[in-house]
Amino acid sequence: MSNTDRQYDLVLWGATGFTGTLVAEYLTGTYTPDELSLALGGRNEDRLRTLADDLVADAQKWESLPIVLGDATDREGLQEIADSTRVVCTTVGPYTTYGTPLVEACVEAGTDYCDLTGELNWIREMIDRYHEDAVEAGSRIVHSCGVDSIPADIGTMAVQSASVDEFGTPCDLVRLYVDGRGGVSGGTVASAVAMFDAASTDPIARQALRNPYSLAPPGERTGVDSSEQRRPKWDPLRSVWTAPSPMAAVNERVIRRTNALLEYPWGREFRCTEAVPTGSGIRGGAVATLVAGGFGLAAAGMTIDPVRAGLQRFVFPDPGEGPSREQIESGHFAVRLFGRGTATDGPFVVEGTIRADVDPGYGATARMLGEAAMCLVRNETATPLEGGVLTPASGIGESLVDRLRDAGLTVSVSV
Repeated sequence: MSNTDRQYDLVLWGATGFTGTLVAEYLTGTYTPDELSLALGGRNEDRLRTLADDLVADAQKWESLPIVLGDATDREGLQEIADSTRVVCTTVGPYTTYGTPLVEACVEAGTDYCDLTGELNWIREMIDRYHEDAVEAGSRIVHSCGVDSIPADIGTMAVQSASVDEFGTPCDLVRLYVDGRGGVSGGTVASAVAMFDAASTDPIARQALRNPYSLAPPGERTGVDSSEQRRPKWDPLRSVWTAPSPMAAVNERVIRRTNALLEYPWGREFRCTEAVPTGSGIRGGAVATLVAGGFGLAAAGMTIDPVRAGLQRFVFPDPGEGPSREQIESGHFAVRLFGRGTATDGPFVVEGTIRADVDPGYGATARMLGEAAMCLVRNETATPLEGGVLTPASGIGESLVDRLRDAGLTVSVSV
């Protein structure tokens, strides 16, 4: 059966989880059954039916929502689900633990796929195991379609496109500045714990966390960038102090993979970095020092098995728990991009912004993941790549920008 002759356009896998429910609410509140053939997927039939009934009552445009049952470890059942749909959108993590059989099923079926993972070790494993098979099958496996890493990856592509259009050459450096306020769910924490668990025993997983080019194609895993920022730094580009960004490890590597997959349109000397601005003067330096110190302690604690286990048991929220609706609505985030390059008539600067006035990890992420899935459903992609283990920018491209704007995000670029 071809990808276009499927029972469903989209299966939302993990629909009853914390983030999955937000994505389901977004999709059913934004689209109609005439626009999208949607099925809710998971392992608990009662919870799925309750969610389907609630969504139908709230959205009103939907008379019913079909459900598909399966288990993340049941390879045969997952194959039936992948065979039934054009696209699978999954929020089921930790992906290191539960994600691989679904990716394998989608590649086997030639089904497109998108997720929220920031688990570098697992993305690296999927690249090494399935990229070539996905290229051959025409299956687009698009990882990191939430706050990690759509703003960074799509924002960098938008800045580079504006640079080429205006100055005839790409920026040789794009620096990202992240600011925001939001909550953390148990599922997000569980993914981080799974990544550090893997790194404690698997040398390839450790290498994925250490090498700044670990997500690049084999043979391309070196370059000019060093590892992500770990200390407070004075930033001469914006004249502010900066602290490490917790998202930099994922976002920087995803951007570098985009450049490599697209055959280096931004050059092999292209550099990207991400940080959190903390202000100028003595106060800005003090805040940067405090943030960097806290970040370093947290990262160190996560590398020690007993400490990591204790944090997960006694401190972190349980899977399924997350910020309240009020916290989601009161959150916000902004990713500001500063691109610098040199044209024939001298240096230039391109600036970009992606922001939203909702919690970044949940309210905004639900919209980003939902719209990434819709781009795949409707084949709205601005990229030469038709299959493979891809990034948001290399797998979907700038066609996602208009959808993000329609979803309430601000996306702007100025030269």
